[in-house]
Amino acid sequence: MRWLSIGLALLLIASKANAACTCRCVDGQVQPICDRAGDLPRPCPPTLCPLPAPSVAPLNRPTLPPLGTSQCRQAHVCGPSGCGWQEVCR
Repeated sequence: MRWLSIGLALLLIASKANAACTCRCVDGQVQPICDRAGDLPRPCPPTLCPLPAPSVAPLNRPTLPPLGTSQCRQAHVCGPSGCGWQEVCR
């Protein structure tokens, strides 16, 4: 019984760790996008992404990347509310 409760606790912790990450189309490929650098991304299901409309990416502002990331770039991101340019950090 104790192992069952430990397993359930680990499952809840893992689901909360993935809660801040969502799957989005980034430059034509499905990738997990997380709210915080320390969040653990979950695997994304295979999805067909819409083709981005031809446009020019905005210029990157010279800023330091958030803690836990090493670089940021502008990417064409599609989500439930539509598609647009967004800064993506890794």
